Amino acid sequence: MKLKVYADRMSQPCRAVIIFCKVNGIDYEEIKVHISKGQHLTPEFAEINPMKQLPAIADGRFKLFERYPADVFKRSKIHSVLDWHHSNLRRGAAPYVFNTTIAPILGRPLNPQVAAEAEIILSSSLSKLESFWLKGNGRFLLGRNQPSIADLSLVCELMQLECFPLTYTTPVLDEKDRTRLLGPHKKVQQWIENTRNATSPHFDEVHRVIMLAKERQQHQRLKAAKNEGGSNMKRPLVSRM
Repeated sequence: MKLKVYADRMSQPCRAVIIFCKVNGIDYEEIKVHISKGQHLTPEFAEINPMKQLPAIADGRFKLFERYPADVFKRSKIHSVLDWHHSNLRRGAAPYVFNTTIAPILGRPLNPQVAAEAEIILSSSLSKLESFWLKGNGRFLLGRNQPSIADLSLVCELMQLECFPLTYTTPVLDEKDRTRLLGPHKKVQQWIENTRNATSPHFDEVHRVIMLAKERQQHQRLKAAKNEGGSNMKRPLVSRM
């Protein structure tokens, strides 16, 4: 039976797994589970993953929805990056994104205090990523010359800062904020580009949904600006007494 990957491309971990499968020529069937519609919370999906999280992989009766450490030295180093990611970079990026833009879409209020705290964690994580995990002569994490699942996981996390395509009109970061956060980290920016090039064309294909969202958002901004300008032109002049 063909491997089944249950995923939503809006999700950073899902995109990382899909790119990994494509780059390594793994034959799989992508089963779409829409987070925005709550499909990952249904009893049917709980049969696949009792934790009700994405991504999940099913190979016949075998189901994989969590990773476990291996005893192999190289794999243990990669797992150390992934563990650091979830307790550092993701702990900064995800709450920042949620509390600056996404919360109202899901019916939740924005929390500027949480966003400010998350930004501090995110900035600190970017510095640590640049000074520790990207040290060495290699172009990728741990001084490697080829990207691993860790590179994909972390880069896909940072791609979340581009745009979050639930409504196809909602930006996560404008250029000013993105430059403020990522601008000081030239090595991180180069690593993102290296990972994109090394996994081409799959990286851009999987992230296409985000790029389209950003383009639509920019189009909506221009349209709103034009409409606002037109409305101002049509307003009648009020005589002053």
